[in-house]
Amino acid sequence: KLEALPEGSRALINHSLMLVQRLEALLAHGNGSDMALRVETLHSDEVKVFQAHSLVLSLQSEVFEGLLQHRNSSELILRETDDCAAVFDKFIRYLYCGEITVMLEQAIPLHKLASKYRVSALQEGLSHYMTQHLVSDSPQGHVVSWYDYAMRIGDVGLRDSCLQYLSWNLSSVFQSVEWGAVSDDLLLSLLQRSDLILQSELELFGALESWIGRNQPRGTTIESALRSVRYAMIPPEKLFRLQKQSLVLLKYHDSVRDLLFMAFQFHSASPLQFAKYFNVNCSLFMPRNYLSPAWGSPWLINNPTRDDRSMSFQTQLGPSGHDSAKKITWNALFSPRWLPVSLRRVYTAEHGAMQAMRAEERRPRIIVTPATSSVDFAGVSFQKTVIVAARQQGKVVVRHVYNFHQSTEEGGDFMAQADLQRLASEYLIESAMHLHIIIKPIYHSLIKAKK
Repeated sequence: KLEALPEGSRALINHSLMLVQRLEALLAHGNGSDMALRVETLHSDEVKVFQAHSLVLSLQSEVFEGLLQHRNSSELILRETDDCAAVFDKFIRYLYCGEITVMLEQAIPLHKLASKYRVSALQEGLSHYMTQHLVSDSPQGHVVSWYDYAMRIGDVGLRDSCLQYLSWNLSSVFQSVEWGAVSDDLLLSLLQRSDLILQSELELFGALESWIGRNQPRGTTIESALRSVRYAMIPPEKLFRLQKQSLVLLKYHDSVRDLLFMAFQFHSASPLQFAKYFNVNCSLFMPRNYLSPAWGSPWLINNPTRDDRSMSFQTQLGPSGHDSAKKITWNALFSPRWLPVSLRRVYTAEHGAMQAMRAEERRPRIIVTPATSSVDFAGVSFQKTVIVAARQQGKVVVRHVYNFHQSTEEGGDFMAQADLQRLASEYLIESAMHLHIIIKPIYHSLIKAKK
């Protein structure tokens, strides 16, 4: 019977790096090769030949295993598109070494190869790479093309990450070359969303008009896009100007005549009266995340871990022209280590000491409340949205969006994972936290009037 060795006598001898280096040398020099991979580029005379090893390829890819079992010679011919052929050397090296260096423009062709030859670990790694590099700068942009690719292959995670990035940073997308590359389907998907972050609905209309001018889509696409604009969120005087000055709106006026008419009715009547006769719980009357002053306020908090902060700001009661002159004052409180009353230190007679606080509950909190209550609130509730901006790869982008309803004063999960103590925290820009608080008035349908 063998006795167990003492724990201190065990040691790990790891030469895995040396093994990887030797495998890389096998690929580079073709030592011991038993086959050749002939990679032909479609619609081109370009050919690449790699001396390879059946065992390595079969271990890494079941597709290669099947191809190698049925080959009739020592040469395996592969036909690839030009973009995939250009990165095939990187792909084959990954099969030998288990590592790869990726650039933005190489992500899709490498993912295509990983999918074609069923190298699942590389597929997952490239999908993760793309979700982590949406912010990166590239001459022609890449998020739109990655979204289109994710749609084609059914990668839901990558698709949703791209769509969220575009939705949260739409104003900057409008100014980039990518806006012209947005497909019809992506455009319509964006226009349906209420979480778009932009200056105003008027800015969205201007960007849509520019997109239509660049892409010249089918008339049905233009009509669908124009009907997705929330005209009730545009002040009536600017709506009048659009009807006279917008060439697109002049041409397709009949397609949106009913929406414009309803928007003008909405602006001219009391919302309480309007809600008796029309359904206000539809997208036409649902605000998006507008950054203009009427809807909220930016909040720059320097050294956010130092102490509690507060501020006040005003918004208009609602988007209706009838309510535009009515203002609501809001109070906002930020605390870096706020605790609910139930968790704060209390003195106990039994132990004669302060109870210890739960360290995990000490996290940033934000509370937004109206300064006064008013009868004007009848028929309208407020969704509160807090936007957190951050600098990623040298660019300021929206990092998080937190939503909480009027009935909830506090954003429950606000900055739950944030580490504000670190100077290099991804939630801080030069030691400051950049917030923007938005108040979204939501009208409610009342009792229907009898016809």
